[in-house]
Amino acid sequence: MIEQLAALGLDDKEQRFYLAALQLGAAPVADVAVRAGVTRTNGYDLLERLERRGLLSQTQEVKGVRKVVAEDPAVLIRDWERTRMMLNELVPELRSIYSGASSRPRTRLYEGRAGIERALWDTLECRSKTLYGVLSMHELREVPGLQWMEGFISERVKRGIQLNVLRSRSRETENIWTSESLREVRFAPGGVDLGMTMYINDDTVTYVSSKKENYALVIESRELGLLNRSFFDSLWRMAAPQEAP
Repeated sequence: MIEQLAALGLDDKEQRFYLAALQLGAAPVADVAVRAGVTRTNGYDLLERLERRGLLSQTQEVKGVRKVVAEDPAVLIRDWERTRMMLNELVPELRSIYSGASSRPRTRLYEGRAGIERALWDTLECRSKTLYGVLSMHELREVPGLQWMEGFISERVKRGIQLNVLRSRSRETENIWTSESLREVRFAPGGVDLGMTMYINDDTVTYVSSKKENYALVIESRELGLLNRSFFDSLWRMAAPQEAP
């Protein structure tokens, strides 16, 4: 819970004060401050900050004593939904500035499992709703692993992104992900060994190495994207469709 609250932007003292208010119900600031392990002065400051977030409010009780009341925690969901709506409007505008800032390609290198996961997840920002992939199944089983890939696939399907994927039989494992939808699989001709994973989405090409080299390389380049898409389409026309299970 602490990690999730921190991810929502609450620092340690804000977390303690908010949780204390939830536990006490309506209570004076001093009581909440004691429960949270902060001074009364800090308590008023924390109350003001959490009021601005919509998490706490105050009531005026008998004898003029103000009491702190925690709002329904569902306010966190409403706050996130408002933020998401705002981002849905803002991000396309920022992207247009980002894309138009320079015609030079952008290159990012991600190392380790976490870096590979981030690079793969970023492919889901596919505006065209179609991903073109070369998948080395044996390597993907190792990094990022089957469990992570299941979540990645589920999110792709949830976002309505089609995947056209090429694989080579030399890199195959036992049948996995057979129930996946929004996917068409073809196998490269015999003798073609696709030993790395690659995704093409819009003007971005993402390469994922084996566990041995353990990196992902992301290149944003319209020219490189078109070139790799041409290679993909040529191999796709020669590839054999996957047989129905």
